[in-house]
Amino acid sequence: MIRLEKRPQSSRAFAYLTPLFAVLATFFFGGLLFAALGKDPIQSILTIFWEPLFGEFAFFYRPQLLIKGAPLVLIAIGLSLGFKAGIWNIGAEGQYIMGAFFGAGLGLAFYPAESRLIFPGMVLAGALGGWIWAMIPAVLKVRFGTNEILVSLMLVYVAEQFLASMSLGLLKNPEGFGFPGSRNLQQYDSAHNAELITGTGMHWGVVAAFIAVIFAYVLLSRHRLGFAVRVTGEAPRAARFAGVNPSRLVLFCLGTSGVLAGLAGLFEVSGPAGQVSIDFNVGYGFTAIIVAFLGRLHPIGIVMAGLLMALTYIGGDIAQSQLGLPAAAIQVFQGMLLFFLLALDLFTNYRLRIGRAETA
Repeated sequence: MIRLEKRPQSSRAFAYLTPLFAVLATFFFGGLLFAALGKDPIQSILTIFWEPLFGEFAFFYRPQLLIKGAPLVLIAIGLSLGFKAGIWNIGAEGQYIMGAFFGAGLGLAFYPAESRLIFPGMVLAGALGGWIWAMIPAVLKVRFGTNEILVSLMLVYVAEQFLASMSLGLLKNPEGFGFPGSRNLQQYDSAHNAELITGTGMHWGVVAAFIAVIFAYVLLSRHRLGFAVRVTGEAPRAARFAGVNPSRLVLFCLGTSGVLAGLAGLFEVSGPAGQVSIDFNVGYGFTAIIVAFLGRLHPIGIVMAGLLMALTYIGGDIAQSQLGLPAAAIQVFQGMLLFFLLALDLFTNYRLRIGRAETA
């Protein structure tokens, strides 16, 4: 008989080893998936993880690690604060979209004026857009006790429809020959999030991601508010006895995650993406959930997990072009990481026991 037995206390060693086991399991079962699609599994895995770093054109792909990883880390840091406190924001994708819309909208409102104040204003607007969208589930939860998971998730689809409407309407480029989408912000110097060091992929979004990592680390390890976040997630009753205000914590965690997701959207639309379009959002808000858990909700771990997921994005594109792997297979491969992480995480608190069934 196989049964699960609860551990007297959580296994710290298994908690740290789980991400490694999840990655190895993803390699194995991902290889089986690629083999089922008629592709060489070893070549597919090597293409995804080796080519962007050490392949013939690695000099071109390496800067993409920062470009792809920055929004994932920025969003995941915000989500991790809520997840640690047991507050589940699943709608970062919507906050990412609204941050992009608010920020790009402000920049385009001043087109074609040139001023050094436009981009800082866009940054503030992007943060505000994400914050407003996150405050909807926050206020509803605090005031009416609604489930923040459902509300934040449903708001993603509202934001997507809003994005489509703006791309075809208010923000549509009047000189775009009828094509949906805004003006290209890369061609508008005052609103362009350009590389700070040419050829490195380093832009203001990368800088903001590193600042967010430092902020989260200091907050969680040195600040009273970080203690409230941690104790609320680990022992809610103890948090109440310690005087933690749950309503304020909900507003703080959801608001912070909304701000960071909105900033990620702003830096993306003003930089790598370049314009507001129907297909602007590529799922960073959902992928950041994987990054947060793969990084064990720890700021340093999130940086490493963000770079790993960025690698799968870049390597996945290479595998699609060179090996003919479908995009859906790459998405399944990425999803396996979260699946195996959550599955194996069970053994942090439980152990398997194998023995004979007891007879009466």
